[in-house]
Amino acid sequence: MHIDIVPNRNSPPTILLRESYRDEHGNVKKRTHANLTKALTLEKAYKFRAILQGADLADASLEDAFDILQSTPHGHVRAVLGSMEQIALPSLLARSDSIERRRALALIAARILDPRSKLALSRHLSGSASTLSQELGLGEDLSEDRLYEAMRWLLARQPDIEERLARIHLHEGCVVLYDASASYYEGNHCLLAAFGKNSDGKKGKKQIKYGVLASAEGCPVAVEVYPGNTADPATVADQLRKLRQRFGLKKAIIVGDRGMLTNARLDASAQDPALADYGWISALRAPQIRTLLESGDLQIELFDQIALCEIQSQEFPGERLVVCRNPALAAERNRTREELLAATEKVLLEIQSACRRSKNPYRGKDKIARRIERQAAKYKMLKHFELRIEEEDFTFMRKNGKIEAESSLDGFYVVRARNVDQTEMDASKLVETYKSLSGVERIFRSIKTVSLKVRPIFHREEDMVRAHLFVCLLAGYVQWHMERKLAPILFADEHLGQQKAMRRDPVAVTQRSAEARAKERSKRTEEGLPVHSFQSLLKDLAGLSRSQCLPKIEGAGTFTKIGQLTPIQTEAFRLLGVRV
Repeated sequence: MHIDIVPNRNSPPTILLRESYRDEHGNVKKRTHANLTKALTLEKAYKFRAILQGADLADASLEDAFDILQSTPHGHVRAVLGSMEQIALPSLLARSDSIERRRALALIAARILDPRSKLALSRHLSGSASTLSQELGLGEDLSEDRLYEAMRWLLARQPDIEERLARIHLHEGCVVLYDASASYYEGNHCLLAAFGKNSDGKKGKKQIKYGVLASAEGCPVAVEVYPGNTADPATVADQLRKLRQRFGLKKAIIVGDRGMLTNARLDASAQDPALADYGWISALRAPQIRTLLESGDLQIELFDQIALCEIQSQEFPGERLVVCRNPALAAERNRTREELLAATEKVLLEIQSACRRSKNPYRGKDKIARRIERQAAKYKMLKHFELRIEEEDFTFMRKNGKIEAESSLDGFYVVRARNVDQTEMDASKLVETYKSLSGVERIFRSIKTVSLKVRPIFHREEDMVRAHLFVCLLAGYVQWHMERKLAPILFADEHLGQQKAMRRDPVAVTQRSAEARAKERSKRTEEGLPVHSFQSLLKDLAGLSRSQCLPKIEGAGTFTKIGQLTPIQTEAFRLLGVRV
């Protein structure tokens, strides 16, 4: 018995099971027992023919049975792309499939998987470092120019995409979180790059400012880019126009930090009829709290027994003021101040000793003042010292009265609200809502350093800078959804929302749930799985590879094999709702 594979011109070959025999004249003939064309693939036919010819496949070692042509990290790619499909990101970018949409998805996924320059990304997609290109069907033309074209395509669609995101995550009368930050710029050729208030600790570097709008849960919805020397309050007007005109919100409650929503900005917004139904939640700055104390509207003695009290003041007409005192915060600020005062004192003593030493003493009133400024001002405590600088010496002493006055307000903060009445939010809810602004701060931390790494910015064209920030925002949007689903196997506290809802004191520091503390101690879930950060989990998922294999059988074709999932990988894909 043997297998015959008979070519059929333009049709698939015919696979026949035959037997050879000799007739009465001694001629070799073939007898066909079965037509196996529909029963067997060509690959299986070759295998059966080899067995019928006497090959004992079991004698060969498994390692020699086939060759692995290529093995590529795949699990992390599938997790991100599958999550994009779960939240319908492709249809948010464009209704129909196109090569531009697929390249844009690659840009967004790459910011999560491995942030890098466009040149490095082009080489990454063209190589065998991951299956991202194959999964998205990007083809062979993956040059930098094509990636920049995708960025321009994405930037042109930014207004439509943001409006779609707003329809999903924002609604009439909702809470909207807003904050602005800056990232440093490498180079001198972008008109958006300018010197401004440095938030990255990079002296001598220009920067680019950007503001992010987020839902009350901290989900990023929109981003706007500004020149690096733009003050934070100056960015608010653009965001309000976006909410009112583009997103069509007639009523919303805007939450911003104390440096963002200044008195001037709130007063200007109050004069705009289109914003008549907008509410505002922010906090008072330290000098404003001092004004409340001096006017008698704030009675510190009351807070020996209570932690929260709503007051009114003629200094802030028409506003609700919720005064909060956190003893733990007070102790921490007092400790920090003492450490900074001690460090400043140490530097001043060293400079004083240099002035009084017998050999080569330090001289010159201006030189001594400059040295004090250069070495001691970094602690920002010189305001608490009285300095007497002379040509040959200087003395100093603490201003104890000023220090005591400042420390008397340690742990106090005042949440302010305009156009938000008691029926919408009580005092406790106002405090909780203001504290939710930390969600936007987490977005900035993620975008700037932890995962998406927006900085440093290298692009020269303004449009490319704006597109770069928009790609980072969309990557942050995908990561936000992934982290919420993966919370049970991350160090994140999946019960945090319940903790906030159950606690009686919104002023106190939010405590992690018992389950989260147990995860943190043991580094294991209740099921015994290892607990990860988001980034370490992606690296673990990358260990799941996709291999292209070739059997060592004549005429056999290649096949693809996904590796065996580990328990943590299995759980990650289950939580994400993604199939490998």
